[in-house]
Amino acid sequence: MAEHEHVRVAVVGSGFGGLGAAVRLRREGITDFVVLERAGSVGGTWRDNSYPGCACDVPSHLYSFSFAPNPDWPRSFSGQEHIRAYLEHVTDVFGLRPHIRFDSEVKRMVWDTERLRWDIETSSGSLSADVVVSASGPLSEPRLPDVPGLDTFPGKVFHSARWDHDYDLRGKRVAMIGTGASAIQIVPAIQPQVSRLTLFQRTPAWVLPRVDRPITGAERALHRALPFTAKLRRGLLWGVRELQVQAFTKHPGELGFVEQLAKRNMARAVKDPALRAKLTPDYRIGCKRILLSSTYYPALARPNVEVVASGLSEVRGSTVVGADGTEAEVDAIVFGTGFHVTDMPIAERVVGAEGRTLAESWAGGMQALRGASAAGFPNWMTIIGPNTGLGNSSMILMIESQLNYLADYLRQLDVLGGRVALDARPSAVRAWNHRVQERMQRTVWNTGGCTSWYMDASGRNTTIWPGTTTDFRRETRRVDLAEYAVLRAPADGTEAAPQENAEVTA
Repeated sequence: MAEHEHVRVAVVGSGFGGLGAAVRLRREGITDFVVLERAGSVGGTWRDNSYPGCACDVPSHLYSFSFAPNPDWPRSFSGQEHIRAYLEHVTDVFGLRPHIRFDSEVKRMVWDTERLRWDIETSSGSLSADVVVSASGPLSEPRLPDVPGLDTFPGKVFHSARWDHDYDLRGKRVAMIGTGASAIQIVPAIQPQVSRLTLFQRTPAWVLPRVDRPITGAERALHRALPFTAKLRRGLLWGVRELQVQAFTKHPGELGFVEQLAKRNMARAVKDPALRAKLTPDYRIGCKRILLSSTYYPALARPNVEVVASGLSEVRGSTVVGADGTEAEVDAIVFGTGFHVTDMPIAERVVGAEGRTLAESWAGGMQALRGASAAGFPNWMTIIGPNTGLGNSSMILMIESQLNYLADYLRQLDVLGGRVALDARPSAVRAWNHRVQERMQRTVWNTGGCTSWYMDASGRNTTIWPGTTTDFRRETRRVDLAEYAVLRAPADGTEAAPQENAEVTA
């Protein structure tokens, strides 16, 4: 990386969001950009999460870019290795590698109010950019609980997103902490190998069967020969999920039927009434993400598995202790305890126009205009920002909507001309957030009676989008300049016009 390199756009991260942004920039005719990636390869979440059994719970043909269909998905629900290979393929097909700076972790980004640019410090050097697109993602930084005594544990400890493939679990006594989307894939994958598996379950999950199957050679050949058939398949998968949204957002009571299906699914595999009681949630289905697995419950019913209906509270030497007093001797502890979602660490590294970090700005809760722009952080946009998550469909749909917004944002900068920046007006951010939170009040995520990672420390849902993907696409189709202050730099380059005096000129 050149010592004083300047680019028009710097993209942070090379997962779905970052690669999607890079493709969109090229399709918009913009080639003066870089993708800053902290690791040595692309893939983001699908590079970092390589634990046994790792797979997507969204159908393959929906969990891919609309502009880069893959007719050769091998299964209806793809495994991690296939999704990572797809992202490598997208990188090559769209010629993105010359733009990617690997091993370049962003350490700090500071807005220069005079030059109207972002000064960026990375682990491989410094650069500046007119616009920053933050696509580090909400599932990038593992969350490890602060467990007394954990630092003295003599065995192996790792998080599901940092799986140690050099450590052989065969014949080991293993404690699995957590029962989220990762844990329900890990448990059936390692259960046949370990001598004893102790699952610490703070809250049980609702689990439905994952109707997975190989996609036949004939199907793949059809999709290659007639691409519209793959598009139709994707459209049907999308449409079904759009129709489901009202039950989550407006009529949670309608989800009772789905609860009955989940209970029948459990009863088929778990015959022990005591175990079924432990595994039955006391909240409305959908309040936490509905998990898909046809192997989780059968694994829990095996004789070498114990379910502890409480969280991990303490570690004493090689003994793990549950909040209910249950003790188990283990050789390894695997944490499936999620990620820093509502307190993304990258926010501590972004310093805005007023000298405050994004983390400080979001101390009362994350909020961004249309999920993208934070007030006081000009020409900075985030992909998969606040309230853009989904509870039942593909995040790729939301990413593509945000890419539409990014493209129009850059067009507006071109129309305005000169050295110019857009800063989301605080009033616009507040109005947007108020609308989102008002819509959130009726949803199952707020009324279902659970505590989930969708909620921040103050109990506000800053993660989920309370509507359909169609709604969100409509809301992000174009940039409304009335929602932004326009910052201009004088031709002599002395000092940018103060934000409070800026006028919308286009």
